[in-house]
Amino acid sequence: MKLNDLRDNDGATHSKKRLGRGIGSGSGKTAGRGVKGQKARSGVAINGFEGGQMPLYRRLPKRGFNNIFAKSFTVVSLAKIQAAVDAKKLDVKAAVTAEALVAAGVIRRAKDGVRVLSDGELKAKLSFDVAGASKAAIEKIEKAGGSVKLPEAAAAE
Repeated sequence: MKLNDLRDNDGATHSKKRLGRGIGSGSGKTAGRGVKGQKARSGVAINGFEGGQMPLYRRLPKRGFNNIFAKSFTVVSLAKIQAAVDAKKLDVKAAVTAEALVAAGVIRRAKDGVRVLSDGELKAKLSFDVAGASKAAIEKIEKAGGSVKLPEAAAAE
């Protein structure tokens, strides 16, 4: 094999169609664009337009709504927290807060608060001061000898 023998596989490239080069070429005159009209001209993009018929996106009903007051929590599992404790990134004596989890690199950002979920096992005795926690997570934390402090609003629900 020499450098001058190198070439693409058959069918890997195909030459560009030369449009509007005489009637004998098969794509002369209108160059495959049909006759006149908006789409025969250059610079046309009519996405979603259905010729005056009511377009699909307006025929279909609207569904649901977006709650602008909804809180977006960052979820973190007990397994991740235990892994951070094992790696000595989280201090066992200090309370586990959103700031502590960000500083330890367990989560990237806290958003509207941190919610603890019960995936995995927790061996360390930790005190949590977070925005939310699932019932199963609270049970596992208290079983390990820790405590959970939640905001009053979440406790009232």
